[in-house]
Amino acid sequence: MNPTAQASHGFTGRAAAEPVPDYLWGGIVRRSEWVIFGFLLYTIALGTLLPVAPPVRHLVTLLNVAIPAAYAVLIVLDRVKVDGTKPAVAFSVARDLVPLALIVLAYREMGWFAQPHSEHTLEASWVTWDRVVLRGGGRAVIESLGPVIPSILEICYALVYALAPFGVAMLYVYRRREKVDQFLLVFAVGVLLCYAQFPFWPSDPPRVVYLGEDLPTFQTVFRRFNLWMLGNYGIHTSVFPSAHVAGAFAAAFGAMRALPERRWVGRFLLVTAFLIAIGTVYGRYHYLPDAVAGLAMALLALGFTRIWSESSAEPPASKVLRRDLRCWLRRFWKRNPISPRRQDTSL
Repeated sequence: MNPTAQASHGFTGRAAAEPVPDYLWGGIVRRSEWVIFGFLLYTIALGTLLPVAPPVRHLVTLLNVAIPAAYAVLIVLDRVKVDGTKPAVAFSVARDLVPLALIVLAYREMGWFAQPHSEHTLEASWVTWDRVVLRGGGRAVIESLGPVIPSILEICYALVYALAPFGVAMLYVYRRREKVDQFLLVFAVGVLLCYAQFPFWPSDPPRVVYLGEDLPTFQTVFRRFNLWMLGNYGIHTSVFPSAHVAGAFAAAFGAMRALPERRWVGRFLLVTAFLIAIGTVYGRYHYLPDAVAGLAMALLALGFTRIWSESSAEPPASKVLRRDLRCWLRRFWKRNPISPRRQDTSL
């Protein structure tokens, strides 16, 4: 690697043999990890405010305190050098994957906070938009080719759980591991923004509230799989905003930011996200406002992470002030040198 390439990757001198650092502002905690830790603390606070059973509150508190403590050990191990050369790769790889597992845990914890709600006022206001779209020709267009398009939509809906791991895998394949944190940051913010709102929008999916209404004509094997997944592993806290839609678009936006030189990855994820958004409404997994709100959360995550990344790349204002002051003093000294003779005369 030539010197120019080394500089572009942050390498200088002996540091060229070490992996590219992906820490926040020269620290040890990645930005996506900060987001997840913040959500864990938010969940603890939420558990004290909501009328949840004491065992649930205590379990959430225990888990969300123990996880950052255990994660701190992982971070330290990631920084310990083996044979005085470089840290073990296994711990760094673990830090690329553990956030995905913690996001799943965050989903389960929101399910523990589910509150009973017999009235469906929110659902009644949302379903109006669904009826306009589906009965106005939307369902007829989707089913115009028989079970083909419905099957594609159901397959894409099932793939939503694999989009984030796919994005991380592509960064590995194209040797851009140092960008994993950038990808996970967008994805984590987009999904956790949805989870954080679930307790405040208690609602059930349209296939449950409006049983038998506007359901797909074709009951494909892919739809039966999705219904089985939701029936066994879904939560019943809220459907607004749609975390499926937010996660799909956030994965696409994250891939576009972290891997811009491989455009097909971001484009593939973006097309899949659009199909997932359509499938959530057509399959009656979500209401149309859920899907729109999910897209809004992903866009908000994209904007927030861009601002955070740009601000973290700039030096602090204090450093800029000291640098400008030194430059001004240096120029002043050159223009107004004080010789020993002038000093004696002044005395």
